[in-house]
Amino acid sequence: MPSSTPLPIANRFIQSIEPTPLVAVQLSPEEPRIWCKLEFLNPSGSTKDRIARYMLEKAWRQGRIKAGSRVVEASSGSTSIALALACAQMDLKFTAVLPEGVSSERVWIIRAYGGDIEFVPKAAGILGAMKRAEELECEQGAFFTRQFENKDNPESHRVSTAQEILHQVPNGMVDALVSGVGTGGTLIGLHQGLSEEGCPVKPFLALPVKSEHQFELECCSFSSRIPGVVDGLSRLYKEADLPDLVEIEVIDELALQAAKRLIRKGFPVGPSSGLNYAAAALAAKQLPPDATIVTVFPDRMERYFSTELFSEYVVS
Repeated sequence: MPSSTPLPIANRFIQSIEPTPLVAVQLSPEEPRIWCKLEFLNPSGSTKDRIARYMLEKAWRQGRIKAGSRVVEASSGSTSIALALACAQMDLKFTAVLPEGVSSERVWIIRAYGGDIEFVPKAAGILGAMKRAEELECEQGAFFTRQFENKDNPESHRVSTAQEILHQVPNGMVDALVSGVGTGGTLIGLHQGLSEEGCPVKPFLALPVKSEHQFELECCSFSSRIPGVVDGLSRLYKEADLPDLVEIEVIDELALQAAKRLIRKGFPVGPSSGLNYAAAALAAKQLPPDATIVTVFPDRMERYFSTELFSEYVVS
């Protein structure tokens, strides 16, 4: 039954997120120009603010949550941070279920927003976190947002991010879309939104491949082929129409170096942005020189200070 309780008004700046910039990035004259959506400028510092807001507001309107309700999610970090922020603004309680080994920064941020954290063994991975979240859903009567299978995840990008891109990109036309995947929501939603508006956009899936350094890219769990994430992705991709999908493999060291180059140019991004940019540059080689290529910079660098991305700056 739909809720008769209006959505909370006080302190809900997340409900009126301004469009993030779309900027042309060319790191050197020899490299292609890539149009990059600066999603790290969202309130919590990542594109996950969009799905957090969309899923929670819809659940509120449907009467599935109300002030004081408990929300739970299985996440390696960014979605949990976004949900922790949104729950703080909407007077909701929040529990993040995380695999052990996530960066300390992500744990601190979630707790700072008042969120609770439960850890599962690192070996259990995201699949183990999802199982524990399901248990909490039953034990506490919590609302499990289920980002890996919730169709409101890609829908949030279809109705918002894609429309922003169309209004921002030159000539209102996108030829190619490049994105790494955690849940798949960004790639699916953007492709749907752009296609519905008449863009014959070619989708490219950025897949990180481990180098000898075994560097793991946050939010890009294909780097370690975690079965739980693949299972989650298959649930969203099952009904998604992504014709002519092209996979672009990027060695994780190359993605890491791309992220560092972007930071040196003044873009405060995390490793997944490096992955997306590197993959977009490779995709450009398969496209006409004048193709309009769009990718996303998903999150900010601050949550990675204790990771490999910033190891060269550590003072011993």
